[in-house]
Amino acid sequence: MTARRRWPARLAAAAAVLGGTALIAVHASFYGHWLIDDAAITFAYSRNVADGLGPVLQPGVAPVEGYSNPTWMILLALGKLVGLFDHGTLFGVSDQILFPKALALACCAGVLALFYAGAKALSSRPALVTFVAGAALAANPSFVIWCFSGLENSFYALTVAALAVLLLRSVLSDKLLTHRVAIGAGVIAVLAALTRPDGIIYAGAYPIAVAVFLKRAALARSVRAVVVSVVAFVLPFGAYVGYRWFEFGRLLPNTAIAKGQEPPAFADLARPGEIVSYAGWLLVAVVVGCLAVLLVKPGRLRIGLIALMVPLGLAFAAFIVLEYDWMGHLRFATPVWTVGALLGATAVVETFAVVRVRARVVLACLLVAASVSAVGGYYEQGTKYRADVKTAMCAVAERDDTAINGFADILRLPDTASAGVIDLGGTALGSRLRLLDLAGLGDAPIADYLHVADFAGLRDYVFTTAKPELIVFVGSWSSTLQFDQDPRFERDYATIFARNDAKNQATYHVRRDLVDDAKLAELRAFAQRALPPVLADNDVARRRGCANIVPGFTA
Repeated sequence: MTARRRWPARLAAAAAVLGGTALIAVHASFYGHWLIDDAAITFAYSRNVADGLGPVLQPGVAPVEGYSNPTWMILLALGKLVGLFDHGTLFGVSDQILFPKALALACCAGVLALFYAGAKALSSRPALVTFVAGAALAANPSFVIWCFSGLENSFYALTVAALAVLLLRSVLSDKLLTHRVAIGAGVIAVLAALTRPDGIIYAGAYPIAVAVFLKRAALARSVRAVVVSVVAFVLPFGAYVGYRWFEFGRLLPNTAIAKGQEPPAFADLARPGEIVSYAGWLLVAVVVGCLAVLLVKPGRLRIGLIALMVPLGLAFAAFIVLEYDWMGHLRFATPVWTVGALLGATAVVETFAVVRVRARVVLACLLVAASVSAVGGYYEQGTKYRADVKTAMCAVAERDDTAINGFADILRLPDTASAGVIDLGGTALGSRLRLLDLAGLGDAPIADYLHVADFAGLRDYVFTTAKPELIVFVGSWSSTLQFDQDPRFERDYATIFARNDAKNQATYHVRRDLVDDAKLAELRAFAQRALPPVLADNDVARRRGCANIVPGFTA
């Protein structure tokens, strides 16, 4: 191709990637400054790593791996080191909000650039495939919500897209068995596994692809390539597991211990139906029909589509294994949406190219009907979530940091005093007291109790060993952990403030030996002044931003 002919192709590629990225950004703006509070747990670790304090939730506490996304944490720490994160404001917005969202948008742009690289090897219309795939991702609330939640989903999507495109291009170029591809697949799988624990499943992508395209004459070479890929995965991932053992004393993240992942049941095999229902049954049926048309015809296109189905199948398998997530909107389906968008866009675009005119008309009508139906469902899902977003980092910080820091000042507690909390993220960034994570993500002993559902043992630990000066409960956690049924709670702790309505369920308690009647009255008066305005904002403005959250933070 001459230089003159390359320019239109390059412009089309840039337009497809930038256009798709812009659509994703527009949808992301729909959710304002909202970040999920759990993301701020990782923010707290990244702050302390960047400050040279090591992987700790707060300065001075013992290391506990209260995060399950080391790669994302390191990216945020690097952002802090270069002055882009946890320093103040960027363009008038807290960089604790803006930088993770900007990083997520960069990852989404990277995903679309990878889509173009894959489509270029597979389709004669790579720019169109890329834009259609980008538009599909941009329309999907599940993909956009979780990529821009502050969590690791955007980088996870990038790693899975990189692996899918590597397999696709290597199969089509007959380079699948080269050591470069084998090592690349292993290294990308390491990145996926260190971005989410279930990412370890992608270590199987390369061996499965080799098995799918196995040729008897290349059996020995295939075995060697698989061994190389496995070693490329095991060495760095094993090194991190070794580090985890020596640093934290565990083989799994503390978060995995606390959540207690159970083996999948037979009924879980039906869980992909949740993804199909969310995406739209008619749209999925049209895409599957297009795939069927293309897969019955031998050739390069069929080979490429089969290659993409390997990581897609693993993404579905991971979704089946993982337990239901309280955050909703199929948070664990991000890899399915990512690979599915490239596969589906390729299938639709290429089917239009190969069928006759009458079939194109029928397909166009079906596609319009399916898209209208799906987009209508997406709009409803997105607007419902926008109106009632899940636990927001700023809302938690303004509520609990205001309370904890204010109570600590009144009681003149030292920074080594502790507060038992449920919502950990914003509180870890802004509390001047040390935190006891009653949900177990950032506390190893409590994680162990939760892992075996030993709530009595957990309460014994809190009342006899930890003895936090303050305790904060939200939602139904007091009942879940059965504190409300334990007479020691009423005996040892006095209630400062309680609010239990549809949108705000929070109670604050102080250890009785720290207060007399006058001091308790002072705490209650402060709570009545400080908390109702914050809770009122939480009723109607959960997508709001906030100032940078630092120790001692108040609303």
